[in-house]
Formats: sequence, C-alpha cells, structure tokens
Amino acid sequence: MSAREPVCHEEVCLTCSDEAVPVTVLRLLEDGMAEVDTGQGREEVSVALVEARAGDTVLVHAKEAIAVVADAVAEDAVAEEVTT
Repeated sequence: MSAREPVCHEEVCLTCSDEAVPVTVLRLLEDGMAEVDTGQGREEVSVALVEARAGDTVLVHAKEAIAVVADAVAEDAVAEEVTT
C-alpha cells in the first residue's frame, strides 16, 4: 500500500458509508447552485450535474445533487407499464 492511498482505521469508513439524502429544491441560484430545504433547514447545494427545477426532490451527496428523484420514479413507472 502506498503512502498516498487513504486508509480507514475505524470500523466504518466515513467516506464510504455516506448516503445521499433527499431534499427539495426551493429556488435555483446562479452558477449551478440551488437553495434547498433539507427538512431541518435551508442549504445551498450544487445542481450542476442534474436538470433540477424549483419543487423537484433531488438526492444530495456531499453538497452535490446527483439525481432528480421525480425523474427516476417516472422512468420506473413508464418501464413498468411497458413490461405489463
């Protein structure tokens, strides 16, 4: 193992065990950012990787939106209709 590789000395690696959390987009800001409601308050997160709109629920990991939940739910519903 090289000196540059990260090593977890705990039972659970904090980086590896992080999970994305759903938040609601309140409004889009400049530079690919958005104000969101976390359920415990408001925060600014990046939405540069997704096509989010105000009112959308997005999954956020490390202050970065990684998916729009409504889009994923809609795609699953369409796929289910096609297969039935």
